[in-house]
Amino acid sequence: MTRTAGPALRLTVIVGEHEVWHHKPLHAEIVHRAHAAGLAGASVFRGVEGFGASSVIHTQRLLSLSEDLPVAVIVVDAEERVRGFLPRLAELVGERGLVTVEPCEVIAFPERRPDGGADTAAGERG
Repeated sequence: MTRTAGPALRLTVIVGEHEVWHHKPLHAEIVHRAHAAGLAGASVFRGVEGFGASSVIHTQRLLSLSEDLPVAVIVVDAEERVRGFLPRLAELVGERGLVTVEPCEVIAFPERRPDGGADTAAGERG
């Protein structure tokens, strides 16, 4: 498998960790749908503090407000693939979160061989 490098889009979806979709965590449903759509990958990051439209600050430091910390689902792929996923995402998120799409550049580093040399194409073995 060869990694591609070049221009791409970064899709970030920020929701509360306790938001659900049919009794399943919303962030997990986003990841599963991104996978089913064939996107390159998705990662979920849990925030330690934040606030949204409600202006209530949620933080790990206050036990009473730590129930709904922010989570960010991040997907990076080619522009047409990310934009093609947006209608599926809209069905899930609606007005419950923040969605951003930003241009970015993917950089592929060659994998290191056990002997310390670099392969010319990541993942290819000769």
